[in-house]
Amino acid sequence: MTMKLLRRLALAAALTAGLATAAQAAGPLTYDLKPTRIAPDTYVFEGSTKHFTRANGGNILNSGFIVTSDGVIVIQTGPSRRYGEEMRAAIRKVTDKPIRKVFISNLHPDYWLGSQAFADVPVAALPGTIAGIQEEGNGIADNMYRLVGDWMRGTEVTVPTEPVYGSTVKFGDHRLRLIPLAGHTAADLMILDETTGVLFAGGVVFCNRTPTTPHASIADWLKELDAVDALDIRLLVPNHGNIRPDKACVAQTRDWLTWLDGTLRHAMDSGMDMAEALELPIPERFAVLDVLREEYRRSVAHLWPKIEQESLPKVN
Repeated sequence: MTMKLLRRLALAAALTAGLATAAQAAGPLTYDLKPTRIAPDTYVFEGSTKHFTRANGGNILNSGFIVTSDGVIVIQTGPSRRYGEEMRAAIRKVTDKPIRKVFISNLHPDYWLGSQAFADVPVAALPGTIAGIQEEGNGIADNMYRLVGDWMRGTEVTVPTEPVYGSTVKFGDHRLRLIPLAGHTAADLMILDETTGVLFAGGVVFCNRTPTTPHASIADWLKELDAVDALDIRLLVPNHGNIRPDKACVAQTRDWLTWLDGTLRHAMDSGMDMAEALELPIPERFAVLDVLREEYRRSVAHLWPKIEQESLPKVN
């Protein structure tokens, strides 16, 4: 064996040992989920308001659960199998009641990629969400693997098993109103617990976090916000951002969407191209929204082609 080969083997061994030591120092990946009680029988796991990263493992949502006299209702299962498993373990520390149902509010990855951990439970969603996951689920999962890496290990696409529609359902001592809407995505499910007045608004309302638009119709989304305003609620749980005892973030979301849509349409009418629209200034009042400039640029990429298409002269 040559001296050069010995040196290479020694270097490889040192690198391997260094990586192992670093991994041990970092410890196993964990979301460290801790439920917060926000109302009687009602708990939320509060997530980050950032983008998906390898640091947060995709934990950018507010998932939750309701402990009824008949069992537990879970709302969103998180961005990965690991999240779903940790969520289920955290629920077990609160109650030993069985999980009766899981609700998924839309097709975005942080809402449903943890559903493997609930394979023994009915997982319910709107028909449009089920169809969207069937069509786009593999691509969504692949993208999450790229964005957050090892957090996704073992995660596979799990399609909701039970279609739900607009109705009021009773679970033990809680009455849940299932509210089907469309705008943020083609199928948005909100869940109002009429017993406590807590609204799980899903992606319809964002609070101090810039709204995401990959599947959005702004005009329809604004109608969704009108529907939220018409509800009698005590507490609003957005899927992203702060939980509120009022509807201030409904107004905030509406303000952003109205400005965004109007600004892009004005830019188009003024002869700007997409590159110029990406650099437009954002009013100071929106500085409270997390990931503002990044999400604005993503929204330009999402919305500009449709606005451009609508601006073309119609041909008879």
